[in-house]
Amino acid sequence: MQVSGSTTLRRAPHILAPLLLAAALALTGCSGAGSSSGGDNAKSGVRADAGGDADSRAAGGGAAETGGKEGAKTTKSPKLTGTHIIRTASLSVRVKDVPDALDTARTAAEGAGGYVGDETTDRDGHGHERTRVTLRVPQESYEEVIGQLAGTGRLLSRNQSAKDVTDQVVDVDSRVRSQRASVARVRELMDRATKLSDIVALEGELSSRESELEALLAQQASLKDRTTMATITLKLTEAPAPAPAAARGGDDGPGFLDALSGGWGAFVTFLKWVAIVLAAVLPFAALVALLVLVWVRVVRPRLPKRPAPEPVRSALGPLPAHPRPEAGEQD
Repeated sequence: MQVSGSTTLRRAPHILAPLLLAAALALTGCSGAGSSSGGDNAKSGVRADAGGDADSRAAGGGAAETGGKEGAKTTKSPKLTGTHIIRTASLSVRVKDVPDALDTARTAAEGAGGYVGDETTDRDGHGHERTRVTLRVPQESYEEVIGQLAGTGRLLSRNQSAKDVTDQVVDVDSRVRSQRASVARVRELMDRATKLSDIVALEGELSSRESELEALLAQQASLKDRTTMATITLKLTEAPAPAPAAARGGDDGPGFLDALSGGWGAFVTFLKWVAIVLAAVLPFAALVALLVLVWVRVVRPRLPKRPAPEPVRSALGPLPAHPRPEAGEQD
């Protein structure tokens, strides 16, 4: 009996180890599920960070390292660095020279610490050049650059918008910290795992949580870029050239040259229409001429000739034919 009791005591750690590992996985799963609800708490400005020294080191960038033993709990509220706003603007300006105005816009954006994004240049149906360009400028230089762009020519339209995304930024930052801590806890469990099956299960869990963390980091970077740099879409169009004034000697009415020019234009237009009509009728005329030629040259000679009319008969017999007059004689 004593031998069996000692054997049971020696096997106890091997039996308890899987149970402890399962309990640890359940706890990490609860903490991962709690990371999604942490964003809602972040909107109210309060968030509880639980964990020891390992969790504090994994959270990094924003949370101070905590001293003491593992399991010590600290509670901190997120620091609001300021209002986060996404600013966008759209301007349409008519200028005399599109390339010069485009150079001015580039200089204004680069001088403010921004850069030029997408650019498209083409011509409209009248041959006037037009350009559409996207500028990214820092938030603090947004109004100044807008004023410089509007002054390059005649302002046709301007649309501006500002969207406050402070709650969204705080929410994403909080979820990133929670997800980092969750990843760190799974890695710590992998370091302690001894069985291959446990390691495989933990690797799958770690891959899933790291994917979620990467998606959150991408969302965080996008929000940071849009709240740091404002977006300005500028459309430049070339102004039409003024019509040249005719030399009319100060008379506002039409002159002789204007009438002559108008008459010549009407005559040329008439000739064009006549030529168009002739060109349209020419194929049919050629076909009719060909049919007439075939009739005269081929079909008509082959037709049977009509017999000569018989002389008219009377009671005395047929009438004599009317003699033809000879040359020099009159009827």
